[in-house]
Amino acid sequence: MNAARDLHPEHLRSLLHFYADAGVEWLLEEEPVDRFAEFQAMRAARGVPAQPEAVSAPQQPARQAPVRQEQPRAAAPAPLPNVAIPDGQAVAEAEFAASSARSLDELRTAMEAFNGCNLKTSARCLVFAEGNARPSIMVIGAMPNAEDDRDGQPFSGRQGAMLDRMLAGIGLARSDLLITNVVPWRPPGNRPPSQREADICRPFIERQIALAEPNHLLVLGNFAARFLFRSNDTIHQLRGEWREIDVCGRTIPAFATLHPQDLVTAAISKRLAWQDLLAFRAGLEG
Repeated sequence: MNAARDLHPEHLRSLLHFYADAGVEWLLEEEPVDRFAEFQAMRAARGVPAQPEAVSAPQQPARQAPVRQEQPRAAAPAPLPNVAIPDGQAVAEAEFAASSARSLDELRTAMEAFNGCNLKTSARCLVFAEGNARPSIMVIGAMPNAEDDRDGQPFSGRQGAMLDRMLAGIGLARSDLLITNVVPWRPPGNRPPSQREADICRPFIERQIALAEPNHLLVLGNFAARFLFRSNDTIHQLRGEWREIDVCGRTIPAFATLHPQDLVTAAISKRLAWQDLLAFRAGLEG
């Protein structure tokens, strides 16, 4: 096994990302380390006498050579703690950054420079919207998965292939749509984003919708539907019906259905999704 110090930085970075994708949260030494012995050795190296050990009977003190007293050294300044940005301030900064963008390209640049969401620190990259910048239909999922985070594109891999088949079934192509996620950074281990993280990301997805100006929204999955409809109902209560959402002063018809991952993990969900997609297509034509 190669030691970490022997690896090239790129190889080490890839290895750490592999561990993160696998759910590894702690790294341990191969052999136990006696930290007490290390501490005593450090004291001895600095000329600090070791602590006397307790004895069972009093003994005559041994004569010791005088120890030269060293001048006290100035204490090193304590490192400044990493102070987290308060939630309210992070949301305000996200709102300012989003509102300042006048195009999707400017919004992407603003999001890449934004550091107010902790998800950015664990994700490989920002997964931004992809496709037609002036779409009639905008497709919105929940968050990037590991494949999206690796490729830097929304709905990659198996989920992307399933989404392509869902769209093709009702005569739609990915290139004609704008596809994105509510949260642009992958949460560790694909966990659901927290309420704080969702609140911080809300200004960015709403600005994407406002700049793209779609005529209809197709919302995929439980998290995205609850987020955009501001509801606590499940996807099975929200799916299959047209609803309206207000984004930056504009009302947009929106339709929710199951996420492609639901179809990958449970084949029985394909029947429900197909019913939804037919209803969505009928709504577009009506």
